[in-house]
Amino acid sequence: MDNDELSVVPLEARSYQGSAAGVATRFAASGIDGLVVLVSLLAAYGGYIVVRLVISPRSFEVPDPTVFLVGNAFFAGLVIYLTLAWWIAGRTIGNHVMGLQVVSRRGGSLGFLRSLARAFLCAVFPIGLLWCAVDPARRSLQDLVVHTSVVYNWLPRATAA
Repeated sequence: MDNDELSVVPLEARSYQGSAAGVATRFAASGIDGLVVLVSLLAAYGGYIVVRLVISPRSFEVPDPTVFLVGNAFFAGLVIYLTLAWWIAGRTIGNHVMGLQVVSRRGGSLGFLRSLARAFLCAVFPIGLLWCAVDPARRSLQDLVVHTSVVYNWLPRATAA
């Protein structure tokens, strides 16, 4: 990391740059990501309602989605969102806000399949995040299974830590 890159990292955070992230920061980032997916689904639902209204305004009724449909849509949206974000940028919006990056054990970027596996595990077993509170290397159960780490990285572009 050169001096120009270091200048964007807050002075208080420089000693943490590249170190493993803790459970509180990761939990906050996960909460932000959950909100992003929820808002996206609400926007898609609103768009669906508008399209139905435009197509048949006289017989329009607001659709009433089932809990099963909403749950499956949230699950699918979360997996797609996390997979694409980790594969393309190495971080989600929540990760970016909290200054985190998901990297392979060697510090490199994740491939598509590893991102998909990690996203699926995070959506199926979110409580696995708590394992990083007791793991000496601060890895969640998902990190242990797919060989990833979550590190602090405040740089504006994702780089290997």
